[in-house]
Amino acid sequence: MGYVAVTGGQQAIETANLLNQWYRLKDADHALEVTAIEKQMRHLVDRVISESGLYAPNDAALALKQAEGDPAEAAFLLRAYRSTLERNVESLTVDPGQMRVIRRISSAFKDIPGSQILGPTADYTHRLLNFTLRNEEAQAALKSVLQQLPKQDNPHTDHRQPFRKVADLLRAQGLLSPPNARNGLVDITRDKLTFPVPRSAKLQLLSRGDTGAMTALAYSSMREHTAQHPTVAELRVGYVELTVAYPLASNETLSLGEVMVTEVETINSFTKKDNGDVQFQLGYGLTFGQNETKAIAMAILEQRLETDGTSPTHDEEFVLLHVDSIEANGFVSHLKLPHYITFQSKLDVLRQAQKLAAEKTDHQEV
Repeated sequence: MGYVAVTGGQQAIETANLLNQWYRLKDADHALEVTAIEKQMRHLVDRVISESGLYAPNDAALALKQAEGDPAEAAFLLRAYRSTLERNVESLTVDPGQMRVIRRISSAFKDIPGSQILGPTADYTHRLLNFTLRNEEAQAALKSVLQQLPKQDNPHTDHRQPFRKVADLLRAQGLLSPPNARNGLVDITRDKLTFPVPRSAKLQLLSRGDTGAMTALAYSSMREHTAQHPTVAELRVGYVELTVAYPLASNETLSLGEVMVTEVETINSFTKKDNGDVQFQLGYGLTFGQNETKAIAMAILEQRLETDGTSPTHDEEFVLLHVDSIEANGFVSHLKLPHYITFQSKLDVLRQAQKLAAEKTDHQEV
């Protein structure tokens, strides 16, 4: 959808922007530091980098400050910034199986190779407000936490090695069907989107999807009377290494650093293959940062889109075009723009209809 610029009122627009800045700062003792947002609101930052498709935590924190904490607006700002960046090189394929894990759980098996690692999470705590945070002093609080942590769980001495994935164990036993990899690899930021889309495009679109929208759709699919309850084979959070090919030697690579990702693999209802084998179906989700609910929702929706059905979550066009936070918020927010001409036309039609109805009534009375 495109719009022409609205002419006139430039001074009013500039004043509105200044007032917006005034409301942001008027009751503040000090301006928020971008670094503080990045380090202490990591889940919010992770959501923004995930929905924008740009792994830039510091820039995401800046966008959140500019957007006054609105994650949709911050994702919009960051994705717009991303569109201005030059793509100098493409990384090699990342293997999440080589992830440097900080959190790893399975709902399918109690004992898994390498054991379950709860890691950083609030999943197992009571949802009670912690009023001591009102007057928290960062260094003193951090020192207290480190003193209470068991030695083996001190994050400064974390040297965990990669773990074999639970799904690989099931696959080796012939219990898990392979994913559909039809139509090859596409880049949704460069290639035109046409339906039906290949699995690679689905995964890219879902990985940038709005957390709330994806959670709602995944929840709706789980509440259907015919739905099968998925089981989390493995959820892992950690760091994966990004590498590029070394331009002077084809058999060597260069490391660009690490990015934090959340990966989820779900086990869904079994299906009978063409060759007669009966196997579980895999759902897959992967997002930037620690976005566990979104990654689970992504795995549910990815599996639903890969199977036939009549519910809304089986309709890839419905799902993929409605989970994008930028598109959804932009379309809804555009209603705030002037619609004077279109609304005037509606008024004219309504008045004409009322006039015709009144004339018809008068004619019948005569």
